[in-house]
Amino acid sequence: MPLPEPTTVLLVRHGTTPTTGKVLPGRAPGLHLSPAGRAQADRVASGIAALDTKPVAVYSSPLERARETAGPIARSLGVRVRTERGLVELDTGDWTGMPVKRAARRREWGAVQRWPSGFSFPGGESFSELVARTTEAIARLVRAHPGQWVVAVSHADPIRALVATAAGVPLDLFQRLEVSTCSVSAVRYAPYGPRVICVNASADGLVRA
Repeated sequence: MPLPEPTTVLLVRHGTTPTTGKVLPGRAPGLHLSPAGRAQADRVASGIAALDTKPVAVYSSPLERARETAGPIARSLGVRVRTERGLVELDTGDWTGMPVKRAARRREWGAVQRWPSGFSFPGGESFSELVARTTEAIARLVRAHPGQWVVAVSHADPIRALVATAAGVPLDLFQRLEVSTCSVSAVRYAPYGPRVICVNASADGLVRA
């Protein structure tokens, strides 16, 4: 029986919002892209549409900022946005809405940055749960699209978790990965294991098939 063809997943972080870098937004509803974020989404859509191999599907976290980023990408490819709940942002629980400067003063912040495998947000999700959830979500996409390219629009920590897992990087080091707003990270999932193609690429620097 032949093995399935590799599936390439383009992991796109949502565009900039009014609170990016200032607040831990978690899964709070009602956070939309800023004008700069909408411009970023248009640029990344143009970059993806110019690829030699066109993605056949666009999946998104259910949160507004992700769906607003996925929209222009989907339109540029002539497809619709499909919601994949497994791509949703890390549940920061009681820390949701907390200013980043305030969070950084808490004693637990050191664990978030240097020992995330042992940390769980009060009333929320652990980083280990994040890894399991996002890995299962991508496995569903890979099964649905053997041999094809797909786009998955998500958030910084889920994308870091997916790239780190694909590269065999321990969870406690995943914070070292930079995932900028509207950046693209590409992972090729094959039966013999995943291969990281690029990380944190700009719309103009995407790898062509």
